[in-house]
Amino acid sequence: MTTTVTLTGTGIPNIAPGRAGAGVFVKYNDVAVQFDAGRATCNRLIEAGLRLADLDAVFITHIHSDHVFGLAELVLSRWIETQFDDIATPLPIFAPSGGAARFVKRMLDPYDEDTHIRREHTGSREVVLDAREFPASFTPAEVWASADRAVVVESVAVHHEPVPDAVAYKVTTPDGSVVISGDTRVCQEVEDFSRHATVLVHEAFRRAPLAHLIEHFPRINSILDYHADTISLGTMAQRAQVQTLMLTHLGPPPQNEVEEQGFSDDVKTGGYTGHVLVGRDLMSVTF
Repeated sequence: MTTTVTLTGTGIPNIAPGRAGAGVFVKYNDVAVQFDAGRATCNRLIEAGLRLADLDAVFITHIHSDHVFGLAELVLSRWIETQFDDIATPLPIFAPSGGAARFVKRMLDPYDEDTHIRREHTGSREVVLDAREFPASFTPAEVWASADRAVVVESVAVHHEPVPDAVAYKVTTPDGSVVISGDTRVCQEVEDFSRHATVLVHEAFRRAPLAHLIEHFPRINSILDYHADTISLGTMAQRAQVQTLMLTHLGPPPQNEVEEQGFSDDVKTGGYTGHVLVGRDLMSVTF
């Protein structure tokens, strides 16, 4: 029995070659769950070897577009993939109450005519949206569990202000635990949530490469101030005794191995002595 964590997208809102939008895929035996669905999520899931119909649930961290660009595509592509199956279960989508939950409930509206025409032509089943919401709380709470409770997903609110209702998730399996930070500053909530985690998948922004831009465009600080500084992240991950730290949502996106090494060096400068992985799309960890 093994748990696999795969990065389906390591990009930021600025489009970069080879980097899809934010997303993390966790699989334990036949249980498969996706966290966020940025652009090209469907492509990455298929490239990772998953049939969309085999996805058990999707969990959204917050309302920012780069985390939900691919969500409607995922639901509709799954519907098209399964429209002639004898049995097809709607995909449960979990989102914190507020903007993210409202988005999920409305996101298929622009496709009403498209799906109507397809159904009239093919006689296929209706698109059913299974949207579920929960309160973003700074007290960790269970959100979902597999039928046998071998896989449990919890959430906790994080600090991505001024974005309200942003959360991190923890997936616990018999093999260990995986924490997905979503977008957040380095914060106590994620530190406590990820204590002794097998894998922490955390967003990461480097200040040093942007210093010359900040000098001329001070407003860049407004972007950096609600993301995780790599050096501070290393300090936090060390305190939490995380076994493996996977960096994703990389800003600025590294263009080569030297720039990737800068992310790793920053984390180690912060004091982290565990295993560091600078994320690339479809990078996986199995434990």
